[in-house]
Amino acid sequence: MKHVIIGTSGHIDHGKTTLIKALTGRETDNLKEEKKRGISINLGFTFFDLPSGKRAGIIDVPGHEKFVKNMLAGATSLDVVLLVIAADEGIMPQTKEHLEILELLDIKKGIIVLTKSDSVDDEWMEMISDEVKEYLNKTKFKDSSIVKVSSKTGMGIENLIKEIDKVVELVEVKDKEGHFRLPIDRVFSVSGFGTVVTGTILSGTVNVGDTVQLNPKGLECKIRNIQIHDKDVDFGEAGQRAALNLTSIKKEEIKRGDIICSPNIILPSYMINLKFKYLNSNNKNLTNRQRVKVYYGTSEILGRVIILDKDEIKPGEEALIQLRLEEEICCQKGDRLVIRNYSPMYTLGGGVVLDPKATKGRRFKEEYIESLKLRESGNIEDIVENAIYSVSEVFPTKNLIVKEVGRNIENIDNILLNLLNDKKIMKLVASEEVNYVHNKFFNKKSEEIYNVLKKFHTNNELKLGMGKEEVRSKVFSNNIKQKKFQEFIKLMEERNILKQSDKVISLKEFEVKLTKEQKKLKEFILKSYYEGSVYPPKFQDIIAYEKDKKTCEILLNMLIESKEIIKIEDNILMHESVLKDCKHKIVNYLKENNSISLADVKKILNTSRKYLVPIMEYLDNTKVTKRIEDKRILY
Repeated sequence: MKHVIIGTSGHIDHGKTTLIKALTGRETDNLKEEKKRGISINLGFTFFDLPSGKRAGIIDVPGHEKFVKNMLAGATSLDVVLLVIAADEGIMPQTKEHLEILELLDIKKGIIVLTKSDSVDDEWMEMISDEVKEYLNKTKFKDSSIVKVSSKTGMGIENLIKEIDKVVELVEVKDKEGHFRLPIDRVFSVSGFGTVVTGTILSGTVNVGDTVQLNPKGLECKIRNIQIHDKDVDFGEAGQRAALNLTSIKKEEIKRGDIICSPNIILPSYMINLKFKYLNSNNKNLTNRQRVKVYYGTSEILGRVIILDKDEIKPGEEALIQLRLEEEICCQKGDRLVIRNYSPMYTLGGGVVLDPKATKGRRFKEEYIESLKLRESGNIEDIVENAIYSVSEVFPTKNLIVKEVGRNIENIDNILLNLLNDKKIMKLVASEEVNYVHNKFFNKKSEEIYNVLKKFHTNNELKLGMGKEEVRSKVFSNNIKQKKFQEFIKLMEERNILKQSDKVISLKEFEVKLTKEQKKLKEFILKSYYEGSVYPPKFQDIIAYEKDKKTCEILLNMLIESKEIIKIEDNILMHESVLKDCKHKIVNYLKENNSISLADVKKILNTSRKYLVPIMEYLDNTKVTKRIEDKRILY
């Protein structure tokens, strides 16, 4: 079902609130100060049913220039705007500013409503109508219908309702499949229920019982109840005004401008990049580092403009800019915002978010600017590929990729599959989470590992390879978990770049080259352990009469790494074939008997307790046998 939000816009005292009452029969001025002063200060909310059966939410925005920030909070979520112009006054300053804001926010559908039509004669009405048409001819509302009404007498109200119904049919359906997002415009407590927030659902769906996240604080809470148009419902969808009753969070922890959304889909940031349009109505250039007020969703944030691709921005020009903000913002790629001058207050322009979590940009840096142009005009597959490349260092999951892109992506699975088939990215599946890296990142890291190993081999000619943990630490700074690292190494092994054993890695082409004396010494060590059999000698005793003790130790480590010598315990080493024979005898015994005791082992292996206990513990650890009380069985 299509959900629509209709809003009013226009100059102060042009009859916006009175028009809504004529349309719906309900008041939207609820504050005492509003009733006393006769102007709208805050946003007003209500709804009404159209002849087609659709129910539309209505937002009444204030017209006074002092309350433009409240107008912006309401205008952000509009599908259809009723641009209200009093027939007795015509186009006024706030009419013009509101029109500029509506265009900056890309509000596409509108109806021009000439109110107070009963207070002017036909000649005046014709003049005002012509003036309005002429002014609108320069805007995207040039083809919008003009409806003359009187909220006081009811004249034209039925025609306006019919026109609204027609325009609503043309509104595009909102993104119900994407992530749930709702900018908060009100927060209050209800006795017996707790914290309640209201706003317009920008995208996705929210259900009673869902866990949601308050950003930018990152606090999680649950949806206890949902109301749409004053009725309890099980869920809310994109395009609906909703009141959410939250649990596990206090009213004082929430403020207007915060975002309620699906958990872990938005990354708050102090810097964002956007394509900015500087309004033609400005009378001077926009300079770099100018202080501004930024209006996004229902939030107002102070910041500075960094112009990335120009010295200054002239009125009517577009530019790539970075906003450096004094508070965190939570937006997504493609979102729109408005920027106003810090003092005096007037609208400078607005833009489309290209990078919602930007890195610090340097002015006129070609590579940085090109990446933003890709975000602006590139197809979604190119944007996703670029996002994966930029975060490959942290081995992103699908959710992190979506965060980096900064927008909802309906067909992300198909896009990732296409990139995999085109060999532009790689998938790592060793752990519970599936991770992706760009092929360029893989090649870069492969080259780093190659160079690290090459240097290691040069400095350690007698070592079979470098320890895996040492390689992981040097190349990835422990940013990668062990399972992912092992999968990464396996991929390099499949490409014949390197080879690996349990604990060490070496280049594919590397072989230890021993001198005649080293070969002789190696064979002597092996022979000593082989002849020692199940009473293996101590290493210190083997090399007692050797002068080059350091080379002896290097050769022993090489034999341990190659598994020709097996370390049973810290001070007990055995020849591989001796241990293999022990294992064979134990397994054969257990195949004929249900269990084996240490006494049985002593008889079979004919060795002392000093060696048989470590041997059996080694077999336990390598899952050959399993200890149950004082006996062993086959694992």
